[in-house]
Amino acid sequence: MRLLYNLLFPVFFLLSAPYYFWKMWRRGGWQRGFGERFGRIEPGKLQPLAGAQLLWLHAVSVGEVNVCLQLIAALRPRLAGWKFLVSTTTSTGMGELEKKLPADVQRIYYPVDFPWSVRRTLEAIRPAALVLVEAEFWPNFLWQVRERGLPVFLANARVSDKSFRGYRRGAFLFRELFGNFTAVGAQNDADAARLRDLGCRAEAIHVTGNAKFDAAAPTGGASLDVPALLHLLGVPGDAQLLVAGSTHAGEEVLLARMFLRLRQRFPKLFLVLVPRHFERTQAVVESLRPTGLRLALRTELTAGKTFPPATVECLLVNTTGELRHFYRHATLVFVGKSLTAKGGQNPIEPGALGKAMLFGPHMENFRPIAAEFIANDGAVQVSDADALEAAFATLLSDSGRREELGANALRVVQRNQGAADRTAEMIASKLR
Repeated sequence: MRLLYNLLFPVFFLLSAPYYFWKMWRRGGWQRGFGERFGRIEPGKLQPLAGAQLLWLHAVSVGEVNVCLQLIAALRPRLAGWKFLVSTTTSTGMGELEKKLPADVQRIYYPVDFPWSVRRTLEAIRPAALVLVEAEFWPNFLWQVRERGLPVFLANARVSDKSFRGYRRGAFLFRELFGNFTAVGAQNDADAARLRDLGCRAEAIHVTGNAKFDAAAPTGGASLDVPALLHLLGVPGDAQLLVAGSTHAGEEVLLARMFLRLRQRFPKLFLVLVPRHFERTQAVVESLRPTGLRLALRTELTAGKTFPPATVECLLVNTTGELRHFYRHATLVFVGKSLTAKGGQNPIEPGALGKAMLFGPHMENFRPIAAEFIANDGAVQVSDADALEAAFATLLSDSGRREELGANALRVVQRNQGAADRTAEMIASKLR
């Protein structure tokens, strides 16, 4: 099986590489650390970690990075003398690591799953244990970790419908690998059952909750002055802000048309669009042109440009890591990838800020979380674009209802916090 995988993986890599390299090029900054993806780590980069017991945590992208930050904070007092390293797969994830990781925690790009690149990375890092956050399973990596006898943990684990079907089809490859986890922290009972079905040992599985509830908690760190930015656009201080977060293709046009109709009833309404992938900026601008929506780009404000009052109706945020700051000042929040695309995006962040939020019918990637918000009257889920526009109008007219939804959402978040501590204790108890 291992031989077959290593014969097929290079073929898969060569076929998919043009698409992924194109995505990296669009996002920019791909040259930095590129060699790390193939096990070439700069000499001296890991010198501060030499001789220490090292825990390597892997976070695929931005959401998992924020979970890692919570885990490291919870693990430090439990693993005195240990040092930490975090890897990520995406350039946006690396950007978050560079902004948020403590100075004594090193960060690298995760190696592509060739045997030689994985081997080089493991030999350079020499970890004492590893933690995979949520789910990204690469066979060569897990095989080589097992050969070295290293404890490997799965933290904040969830198994989506699509992933579950895929892993079951690939049971001949993954079942043995799933059985090698030292301990697994599942987000809920349903994920725990799926992980058992996929091959994780029942005694290794713990239901620890979803650490994204901890990661979403507001912090006292540096904050973006959103009112000052909006002032540069000529937006009045009493404007109603409709913030659409992590939108996907097709949603921006629908929201723009809704906004233009709603603004006839709510003249103080202002739209903030935050696409999930900032490299889609030009495509989004082109798609919005026929609507006649007057917009400005977030990067124009960074450059110091100002706009006369009443000349801009929408801010298109083409930067990363700022969505939470716009959520903080929102009157209403729409959670993207839920109307025209399947999966949904994270509703916990606006909930942690006590914001009234809405999302479409497709929240498959966050089904238990979305269901809990709905069951506790902490969010509004709509069936289609017409229902979304009607719900916007109702909530824009009723500040009391908005406050009620936001307060209920905040209670859901607060009730679910503590997963990072439970996960840290699960890991530390095996490593002490």
